[in-house]
Amino acid sequence: MTTDVLRVRGLVVHYHTALGAVKAADNVSFTLKAEERLGLVGESGSGKSTMALAILRMIKPPGRIEAGEVWLEGINVMTLPEEEMRQVRLARIAMIPQGSMNSLNPVMRIKAQIVDALTDHGVQLSARQAEERVRDLLQSVGLKPQVAGMYPHELSGGMKQRACIAIAISLRPKVIIADEPTSALDVVVQKQVMETLARVQKELEASVLLVGHDMGLVAQFVDRLGVMYAGKLVEVSPVRDIFTKPLHPYTQMLIASLPSLEHKGTFRGIPGLAPLLRDLPPGCAFHPRCPQALDRCRTEAPQFKEARPDSWAACHLL
Repeated sequence: MTTDVLRVRGLVVHYHTALGAVKAADNVSFTLKAEERLGLVGESGSGKSTMALAILRMIKPPGRIEAGEVWLEGINVMTLPEEEMRQVRLARIAMIPQGSMNSLNPVMRIKAQIVDALTDHGVQLSARQAEERVRDLLQSVGLKPQVAGMYPHELSGGMKQRACIAIAISLRPKVIIADEPTSALDVVVQKQVMETLARVQKELEASVLLVGHDMGLVAQFVDRLGVMYAGKLVEVSPVRDIFTKPLHPYTQMLIASLPSLEHKGTFRGIPGLAPLLRDLPPGCAFHPRCPQALDRCRTEAPQFKEARPDSWAACHLL
């Protein structure tokens, strides 16, 4: 029987500004099964990265987690003291950040950064053990042992991202959150990084939450796909179903906007703009852009519910 390693229930995150609260995540709920890969996609500003940071309790002021629960292997991490939560990060749930250059310390060698992460979580190693542990970690992500003695600026973009993966898996976590791990990399390196992530996930028997805006890239990697719009989760389905039988009009239009070989030279976008998260329209946030909108869509927010086995959506048309 497949168990849920991560359960997010009713997560609400607001960024408080002088002009009002920006509702970056609005009552978001989903589950991540053991050894599953779940993707989270949507336009820029839809709340994807906020979700990743909120799960790790890394939202900084003026942001604040207003409500919700995050159950990690049976423990609600929202109730843990800060020091306990700090120990949970990396050991049980780790993050591969979006910008590897901004995440790695520019004045520390890669080996020192890996050992620093281990030491901070109570792992005591002799010099020889540290050498072996770092070498094994680097090899597991496809990097040569000599990378240990290099500084971040001496590595290419793909090598830096793999070094970040090595740090993320150093304590064998059960959940890995990858926040756009291939942004700013060329397509060849993107593929290499995603293959590395897939390999280490299999070795660790971990679950992965992959956040991204490249729907095509995410779809090649994940088992299930979640679509976010204006701070809400509007659909979650197995990846094959979401491309063959999308439930939500926004998902349908997102897929229709992807370039295809059948319609070369023609690009279809979604008309209109995503709403401001501090000034959302009443009812369904997508109704001003939706060609299938009903009268009730303008006044009544749809419930997120199961529309078919293992497929959830928030739409009145269902």
